[in-house]
Amino acid sequence: MANDYGAEQIQILEGLEAVRKRPGMYIGSTSERGLHHLVYEIVDNAVDEALAGFCTMIDVTINEDNSVTVIDNGRGIPVGIHEKAGIPAVEVVFTILHAGGKFGGGGYKVSGGLHGVGASVVNALSEWLEVEISRDGKLYRQRYERGQVINKLKEVGTSDHTGTKVTFKPDSEIFDTTVFNFDTLKVRLRETAFLTKALKINLTDKREDPVIERTFHYEGGIKEFVEYINRHKDPLYDKVIYCEGDKDGILVEVALQHNDSFNESTYSFVNNINTPEGGMHLTGFRSAITKVFNDYARNNKMLKDKEDNLSGDDLREGLTAIISIKIEDPQFEGQTKQKLGNSEARSAVENIVNEQLTYFLEQNPVIAKTIINKAILAQRARIAARKARDVARKTTLADSMSLPGKLADCSDKNPENCEIYIVEGDSAGGSAKTARDRATQAILPLRGKILNVEKARIDKILVNEEIKAMITAFGTGIHDNFDISKLRYGKIIIMTDADVDGAHIATLLLTFFYRFMPDLIRQGHVYLAQPPLFKLEKNRKVWYAYSDEELDKILKEVGRDSNNKIQRYKGLGEMDPEQLWETTMDPEQRILLRVAIDEENESEIDITFNTLMGDKVEPRREFIEANAKFVRNLDI
Repeated sequence: MANDYGAEQIQILEGLEAVRKRPGMYIGSTSERGLHHLVYEIVDNAVDEALAGFCTMIDVTINEDNSVTVIDNGRGIPVGIHEKAGIPAVEVVFTILHAGGKFGGGGYKVSGGLHGVGASVVNALSEWLEVEISRDGKLYRQRYERGQVINKLKEVGTSDHTGTKVTFKPDSEIFDTTVFNFDTLKVRLRETAFLTKALKINLTDKREDPVIERTFHYEGGIKEFVEYINRHKDPLYDKVIYCEGDKDGILVEVALQHNDSFNESTYSFVNNINTPEGGMHLTGFRSAITKVFNDYARNNKMLKDKEDNLSGDDLREGLTAIISIKIEDPQFEGQTKQKLGNSEARSAVENIVNEQLTYFLEQNPVIAKTIINKAILAQRARIAARKARDVARKTTLADSMSLPGKLADCSDKNPENCEIYIVEGDSAGGSAKTARDRATQAILPLRGKILNVEKARIDKILVNEEIKAMITAFGTGIHDNFDISKLRYGKIIIMTDADVDGAHIATLLLTFFYRFMPDLIRQGHVYLAQPPLFKLEKNRKVWYAYSDEELDKILKEVGRDSNNKIQRYKGLGEMDPEQLWETTMDPEQRILLRVAIDEENESEIDITFNTLMGDKVEPRREFIEANAKFVRNLDI
């Protein structure tokens, strides 16, 4: 039978020895991010059962001891003796790398997960792991410790259902932390539920009192995903446009809706795996919508004969879209394996979207004209901004004469050695210019708060003086003209006061970088300086503290008495150049926070920027209230 799933479907590719020695090769890192990958891998195995049509529910529980239990109601991992290995198939799955039903053995047609290594890697990196299998009316159990079999697979009872239960405790010898973050798991599991229509995922945290429980269940699938992303925006039309089809064995789902913002929020997935670098499925989608909307505009005389076609950028202004495909043999490209290379995926998405979107526009002319009118406005703004774009594009390393006048550049011309401080205000800028290492540190002071790019079109953005100064100084250009190879500084350091206004300025800058120069962040070039909050003087000795906790710790060491002179810094301008250098700019002593993008949860980053910087006040108030408990050292 085509749906049989037995021991013969489990194939062995290689052993497990290297996992504990080099865990980063298998889960990316041993940080908090790698820790959470363990949960994703076990959950993805259950999702594979759902994609195959055999699982409708997954329960994920964080237990009091920071172990995790994942239960599904799928068919249950096979327990029969594996012909080649001579051990139960479940033991093969949990102890041998690249063993599972994902390697052409007929177990799964499509699957996600970390290339099929999930269960064995989780086992290898856990202090202990127990698996219980309900199958054929029986209940089986097996235990492992650090990847080694402790108990042979035993039949321990009967069962009136099918499914798999895995409980594991991450190994503290491997991971930097073994404490799971509920919100991190919540975001990923919610996304998984959106992408797997009708699958119900329950998340429970037993470490809290009362216990925290969340359920994710979306009958509308990715249509509801689009609505979720757009929930703090104003959609231009009520309906979410949905295209679905099967071409040459590739299952395609696309959902899209425009809103009144100026930014595109498009996310693509292959077998539920996020593809942040896109690939052929995204190319097919973009090609289709550009053709369909231009054809509609021409046929309905919304564009004059001599007018240029609307560009893809014009048509995608304010677009939220999800592209999700299921394909039997995905081929990933790129250094990070996050870009789909299957050419057949492009034609599948293109054909299905072409046909179904054309039909939708014909049936919904009011929506069609609303989208095209917005794109026409975007086109006009793009043409108005072309001159400013050309200025940004022509900026090269050789264009030293065109650098902004207020930039105090460094003398070293090797970007790897150079860094630029984006400094709030002329006062702090003056101190920074005096304090800096002139060979490698450039200073660019900003006057006031830059334009909020979340609320502006490209033509307004490119005439803003502060933004123009940054674009020219960095040398990369922006948006479609961005070229990371022309970056003039290896580090871009945001240095603002440690108060409300400073945090706002830093957020405005990060919004601009994320929307128009995201590769600066993705490739690790953006940092936040951490100026101290306190200066403590006692008996001619000086200490700096970067938090209330650190000040308390220093006071405990030096003693609390009348000889202590404590200064609370209200801003960078209060420091003289020598203090600014030794606390915030000296590479040997300073503290920098590197800004990173969690690409697996990028839709949540998009929502956060829109919440903080968008037009709607109520979502911003709710966000601040929900996150206020995480804020420290905030002057109000």
